[in-house]
Amino acid sequence: MVTIGRHPRCRTVPVSFAVVKTDSPYNMLIGRPTLNALRAVYSTYHLSFKFSTPEGVAEVSSDVGAARECYLATIQAAVGPQPPPRSEEKRPAVLSIDCIDPQKAGEPSRLEPGDEVEQVVLDEAKPDQLVQVGAGLPSPLKEEMISLIKDHRDIFAWSADEVVGVPPELMIHQLNVNPQARPVRQKRRHFGPERSKAISDEVDKLLPAKMIHEVQYPTWLSNPVMVKKDTGGWRMCVDFTDLNKACPKDCYPLPRIGALVDSAMGYEILCFLDAFKGYHQIGISEEDQEKTAFYTDQGTYCYTTMPFGLKNAGATYQRLINRLFKNQIGRNVEAYVDDILVKSLATSSFLSDLREVFGVLRDSRMKLNPKKCVFGVTSGKLLGYLVSHRGIEANPDKIKAIQDMSPPRNIREIQRLNGRLAALNRFLSQSAEKALPFFKAAFDQLKQYLHHLPTLASPRPEEKLYLYLSAADEAVSAVLIRDEGTQVPVYYVSRALRGPETRYTQVKKLVLGLVHAARRLKPYFLAHPISVRTDQPIRQILVRPEASGRLTKWAVELGEYDLSYEPRTAIKAQVLADFLAELTFTEGPESTSALAEMSTSSLWTLYVDGSSNGDGCGAGLLLEGPQGEACSYALRFDFPATNNEAEYESLIAGFQLARKLGAQQIHVRSDSQLVVRQVLCEYEAKDETMQRYLSKVHQLTAYFKSFEIQKIPRSQNKRADALSRLASTSFSDLNKTILVKVLSEPGYVEEVACPVHSEDTWMTPFILFLSQGTLPEDRAEARRIQRKAARYALRDGELYKRSYLDPWLRCVTPEAGRHVLHEIHEGLCGAHVDHRMLAKKAMLLGYFWPSLRQDSQDLALSCPSCQVHAPEHHQPSNFMVPITSPWPFEQWGTDIIGPFPKAVGGYTFLVTAVDYFTKWVEAESLRTISGLAIQKFFWKCIVCRFGIPQIIISDNGRQFAENPFKTWPPSANGQAENFNRTLLYGLKTRLHRAGSSWVEELPSVLWSYRTTPRSATQETPFSLTYGAEAVIPAEILTPNPRLAAYAAEVNDEERQLDLDLVEERRDLASARIASYKNTLTHYYNARVRHRRFRPGDLVLRKNSVSRVEPQGKLCPKWEGPYRVVESDPKRYCKLSYRDGSLVPRSWHAENLRLYYA
Repeated sequence: MVTIGRHPRCRTVPVSFAVVKTDSPYNMLIGRPTLNALRAVYSTYHLSFKFSTPEGVAEVSSDVGAARECYLATIQAAVGPQPPPRSEEKRPAVLSIDCIDPQKAGEPSRLEPGDEVEQVVLDEAKPDQLVQVGAGLPSPLKEEMISLIKDHRDIFAWSADEVVGVPPELMIHQLNVNPQARPVRQKRRHFGPERSKAISDEVDKLLPAKMIHEVQYPTWLSNPVMVKKDTGGWRMCVDFTDLNKACPKDCYPLPRIGALVDSAMGYEILCFLDAFKGYHQIGISEEDQEKTAFYTDQGTYCYTTMPFGLKNAGATYQRLINRLFKNQIGRNVEAYVDDILVKSLATSSFLSDLREVFGVLRDSRMKLNPKKCVFGVTSGKLLGYLVSHRGIEANPDKIKAIQDMSPPRNIREIQRLNGRLAALNRFLSQSAEKALPFFKAAFDQLKQYLHHLPTLASPRPEEKLYLYLSAADEAVSAVLIRDEGTQVPVYYVSRALRGPETRYTQVKKLVLGLVHAARRLKPYFLAHPISVRTDQPIRQILVRPEASGRLTKWAVELGEYDLSYEPRTAIKAQVLADFLAELTFTEGPESTSALAEMSTSSLWTLYVDGSSNGDGCGAGLLLEGPQGEACSYALRFDFPATNNEAEYESLIAGFQLARKLGAQQIHVRSDSQLVVRQVLCEYEAKDETMQRYLSKVHQLTAYFKSFEIQKIPRSQNKRADALSRLASTSFSDLNKTILVKVLSEPGYVEEVACPVHSEDTWMTPFILFLSQGTLPEDRAEARRIQRKAARYALRDGELYKRSYLDPWLRCVTPEAGRHVLHEIHEGLCGAHVDHRMLAKKAMLLGYFWPSLRQDSQDLALSCPSCQVHAPEHHQPSNFMVPITSPWPFEQWGTDIIGPFPKAVGGYTFLVTAVDYFTKWVEAESLRTISGLAIQKFFWKCIVCRFGIPQIIISDNGRQFAENPFKTWPPSANGQAENFNRTLLYGLKTRLHRAGSSWVEELPSVLWSYRTTPRSATQETPFSLTYGAEAVIPAEILTPNPRLAAYAAEVNDEERQLDLDLVEERRDLASARIASYKNTLTHYYNARVRHRRFRPGDLVLRKNSVSRVEPQGKLCPKWEGPYRVVESDPKRYCKLSYRDGSLVPRSWHAENLRLYYA
């Protein structure tokens, strides 16, 4: 029986001990059965455990100093000095500990991550206020650092009420909630007693610190979420899922973890800082605070500071850190959200670096968490890595998590293992081979391999790096190294092969490994020149990738980087020995030397066959490389050919393909006895066509060092025969997935090129590089040529470019290209297509030059026919400027409608006027539309009835350019045009078919408009003019309450009262008009596309407005051009003819279009 605790708070429980005879610094170990019997709750962080007793809760605490002595004694017993080995004697068994990586002499032990730290009291009056400092620092430096920390003790916080937060002008978080989003109040969730108490405790801490406050009637309401801490406590978060959906994504970039870890390597002294409730130190805007409301048992509260769980909280915090340390990041500070690292290259600059950081924190009022800060150490964990002056090392916790796993037994456990391996992928050489398949033996081997992970290096800017490739049966791997006499790894990458990839040739697997390495290590490939060390002809395959579309795609992708290739030399670094032991070929060790010999003088085999039938003529060829790769082509002839001519065509095409692939030795296999005997000069070619074909074949064979042709039975030439039959079949029967090349002329026809000049063109650098390997002296230009050259090739001295639309495009000069475009656009077969289709047609015809897109656009824009027939633009050219009238009859809009069917009296036109305030309308029929007729209408219907207006607004009609309107500039006339549409609709609906009686119906339409409420004023024009509503015929037929209450004796008094009250009605109408104009302006301005013209510009006029050219389906939509003489800010332009004379009236930008000469 063992009694645990101190009287009276103690308990006695039975304990069974297992006695072990061994050296140990511990006297007794208490196991889980005893702790379960006590129902104890223990905390390794606080080195104590608590349990309940009849007298209350008892606590058993540990002595920190005694615990550390026991720990050091255990380490000393494990790795301390051992007795020297004695021959012929049994050595005593000792505890062996596997190290994480091979250690060099003099390096410190890596049994625990980071350095040993010690606690330092900042204030003697408050002994619980401690910070952690590195125990290994020299005493003078440590004392100065502690003194510096004590001088800045105000930047630390030990409780939430000590946090004051950063100034709002420095950083404040805004939600930017979508105003169209509907607020969500989540259904309340209920928690158990333990979690409810944790929520209450958190509220009690945050409320006095003014980080939250109580809120009533919130529109957004969320539930708290409790997360278990490693220490056993609870962390309160809030489920802002619904609120986050209504907030846009803040795309502020976070630092790249790999680059940040690389930049932290190699520094002598490090400090790891952590902010105290970092997110809560940033305020949240007042209008967004209530949106963060959450449930508690005490009520509903909302945050005044930025809480955890908000969508863009991390971006806001990173923006604050970058703003605070903008002059230090990269120099002596690295930061990833709330992880801050202070780094110093030497001890001499350590204190100044730390003082600079403390000064920034003090000025910004940001507080640190002393329990999580460590000062003055040489190594530590950063973003899942262990960084030190030695390099970047794997996190021991992540290694231990894998080593403690049992072998996976199902898919879920395999996925868990893959996730843990992904965190260590940078350190794993050939991880795909070592981790697959997941059987017990492979898993145990992987565990053993994790004991010896290397220390990686970080390259210097623009340093040349080297890449080694390895290809196995089921995986490809690569390692990026630095070479400064000793080769040190920078990064390992590996990839398992899937499906058909396992059947790739050895060289193709290596190219796949190179592409995978370039994708995974793209930042390194972009920032450094990379030299690929290999004994395989990778460069030759990527420069001439015609054999495979996949190789072409890879060549283009790799062309972006500065890659060079060199023979692989001996590898000195011990860490690379296992990785770069490539698998030998099945033929034996001698095959390696044979392959190296074949890379310069390789044997290619060509199978050819031709076919001619009633459906057409075609040929097929199959070219096999020295390593088993095969290229198959089918040729279709657009010219008649016999079987023998088709055989020669396939032979010529095969020779041309072999030349492009760099073949030096070629053996031809054909089932045509005639062709074989003629090539061997055993048969004479009597026919002129056969003589031409034979001469072309002899010309091509001269390019090869070794040539042999042999007749074989048709049964041995099945694949080429099948391709030739396929090509000679009718196109309607061809499978769409088979690529068949069409030849327009026989192969013996020579292309004749007549050079116009011999000056250098844009093609010259590519021709020199592809033919001679010559690059420009400028390094940037040389890299550009290298990257782009993968898509170019030389064919019979001409430069061609590979296209996505067609296999090859002939490269031409811009002058020749523009001639081609002109013929395509407006030649005999031209249809004046747009610039994008014009460029596409040029490429489909097989032409390319760098300025193809711009030349196509310039030609399409400057084509006169395209411009005068261009579609009219319907989008407004400038923002709407609402026109308001301050009082009735101050401002009138006028317009002319017609011609109408001739009515009695010869009337064919209407002149209309509308008041901008009351919407009162006037209209009169006219025989002719002249300035004098308009003047009479205004005098009789407007001036004599409503007084002289201040403003008259008209359109650009000729009648309004005459006296008395000549001195008034035309303006926007939307109000009158709107009334015209309503008037026309009313006339048409009343007239039906009797169109000539429109004059008689005009008063009824006007009366209807005057007595109908308008949308802008919500009043009728009659009531705003006379103060009362008019009596209409419907009220006489069916009396309404207004007529029923009519009293003649008081009618005059009521009308006078209406006139007294009409001013208030007009004020309300003015407010409604302003609101209506604002809504209309917002809708109109959203569609604006600005068009500005400057004096001197050539423009076209809209023909539907100017009516200079005839109207019709085939007539132009624009006419001109004219020259702009004057342009005002409102987009009105004065124009002139080509002879310099002015065009009558001003013209708005909506009716003009820029003309390209």
